[in-house]
Amino acid sequence: MPYVKVKDLEMFYEKMGVGDNVIFLHSGYSRGILAFASQMLDFQKKYTCYFPDFRGHGRTRCESLEWSTPQIADDIVEFMDQMDIQTAQLIGYSLGANVGLYVAVNNPERVVTLTTIGTSGFCDPTGVEEFEPEWLLEKGLQDTINQMIERHEEAHKGNWQEHMRQSAQDWRLYPQLTKEQLSGITCPTLFITGEHDKFAGEERVKQLASLVKGSKYLVIPNGGHRPHMLRENPTLVNDTILQFLE
Repeated sequence: MPYVKVKDLEMFYEKMGVGDNVIFLHSGYSRGILAFASQMLDFQKKYTCYFPDFRGHGRTRCESLEWSTPQIADDIVEFMDQMDIQTAQLIGYSLGANVGLYVAVNNPERVVTLTTIGTSGFCDPTGVEEFEPEWLLEKGLQDTINQMIERHEEAHKGNWQEHMRQSAQDWRLYPQLTKEQLSGITCPTLFITGEHDKFAGEERVKQLASLVKGSKYLVIPNGGHRPHMLRENPTLVNDTILQFLE
């Protein structure tokens, strides 16, 4: 199994393809290959693709169960160091999109391009209470609980409640990047949102794009929060990103 030592982590990752480096940054409540299942085959034809599982997620192991978006961004830079990846193109979805923003702001020399899916670039805790463990138990959402246990058992050691609390806390706090910091992003950047994404959407992404000089944005018609996934419009998303990377 592919693990690499990253600070206090045994970070799990998957690697496939040949070519320039692309690092896929997954969403919260998910892990690398699940969040980007509809991208793997298209992108590995032209790029060396890395799918790391974040701190607190998936099969990455750590004694501490605490994590945050800025901490994960630091982990990704260290992951690049350990894997001898000098620079990479970053593709981030939701939580991973925010991680990508932090890397681009704090380590611009490591980022060739940045593509985000499903982020407005600013903190918005709307709806977070429905992901608290107490709410899930009260509503009897056992299927969701079982999914969190199954997806993250190695990372949270079976303590799914703490995983959900950490996720909710991070959702409430991040990203905390200022307009000035976002305006300082210098790499080519593409912002993607679904037309009906309640966490991003056209107006928010248009505002984000206005802050980052030379950036582009794409609104996926009829798309939701996961326009790159199966049953939404992965073909349009993939083709657009691949053209952007070239």
